[in-house]
Amino acid sequence: MITDHTETFNARNGHSRCLLCGDLNPRSLNLSFHASDNGSVEAKFRATAELQGYDDILHGGIVASLLDGAMTHCLFHQGVQAVTADLRVRFVHGVPCNAFLEIRARVVSSTPPLYRLKSEIVLDGQVMAWAEGKFMKRKSTR
Repeated sequence: MITDHTETFNARNGHSRCLLCGDLNPRSLNLSFHASDNGSVEAKFRATAELQGYDDILHGGIVASLLDGAMTHCLFHQGVQAVTADLRVRFVHGVPCNAFLEIRARVVSSTPPLYRLKSEIVLDGQVMAWAEGKFMKRKSTR
């Protein structure tokens, strides 16, 4: 099982400087995803006004990044490094700034080197946005 210690986890997966989770990036959002027994992952996140697009609404690009990052971490927790090949995002409701959000992801299908995943951002039990993505296993850089 992969450790939940963020620094080691990110270094092992080449994500130490990631904007969303990187422990070596001074502008990182410091997301930390935790795996459940069923293989899905979840993170808690508080959106801030610095990440807004329209007044008091989280920027759509940030929403897409959060959804993509959740799927990437879902694969990390299964020992797979992969890159996004296709990303389809559905914005169901505007995501308010200064809200405590749950970000979740799960694998839909796995046919290495291709993986299909789904993620969602939830606020008070309501799905605010969701995404489906296809990921290709990353070629070893070593």
